[in-house]
Amino acid sequence: MKRILEGNRRWVKDQLAKDPQYFEKLALGQKPRYLFIGCSDSRVPGSGITGTGPGEMFTHRNIANLVVHTDMNLLSVLQYAVEVLEVEVIMVVGHYGCGGVAAAASNNQYGLIDNWLTNIRDVIRLHETELLRIKDDEERLRRLVELNVIEQVRNLAKTTIIQNARKRQNPPKLHGLVYDIREGILKDLEVSTEDLNEFQHIYQRDKAVLTAGTQVLLEKLQQEDNDYQAPAAQQQEEQPQPLAADASQEEPAELALNSNGKQTGRRA
Repeated sequence: MKRILEGNRRWVKDQLAKDPQYFEKLALGQKPRYLFIGCSDSRVPGSGITGTGPGEMFTHRNIANLVVHTDMNLLSVLQYAVEVLEVEVIMVVGHYGCGGVAAAASNNQYGLIDNWLTNIRDVIRLHETELLRIKDDEERLRRLVELNVIEQVRNLAKTTIIQNARKRQNPPKLHGLVYDIREGILKDLEVSTEDLNEFQHIYQRDKAVLTAGTQVLLEKLQQEDNDYQAPAAQQQEEQPQPLAADASQEEPAELALNSNGKQTGRRA
């Protein structure tokens, strides 16, 4: 702790040398523009890699930068950032070489954390075909890091907090970034959540949206049923009909039997 306390004193001295009122200004309150959802990895300090200072960025970190809909810690941070602080940008930031992602991709057991890593294994399940096509192990893990960030941004967009924020003007923008520790560079994955609009009636907790979305889906299903039934009906109409029996042909007479079962003649 001695090293920590001495470092703190040096930092305070440096800040006051730059601005004697630095801490007085910070004490007045915060109005951050960004929410940073990152990994707990000690090599990925949010403010450090983004060049932001105190008061500029609200932060939440967990193993493998996951957005889990039952994580009350994350949801509380998200709600406060969106509804109280009114942040303008929300970033989900992963990093290459993530230990959590590597652990999820392995066949090993690690104990309690395996339950948390199941969320990453769900990402593997969704993108298994793409991942299996990558032969190089390191490249496969790098791609899994990217896919994990993409899916977490999508999970973010599904939360009621973001859904409600989108009803108002200037909702926060969502971004997915990956940090390359070897180079120190942030890569924008340009994640789009537009594909979720098709399922808005499922994720949006709004009766009007739910009703309208369900109606659109029902109409789509009805059209698909019509398209399927039309060729079947047409094929049935085009099948040749059996020829009618020739009325001029004499129907074969039935043999009449007597009580002893012997043939007695033909009935008319």
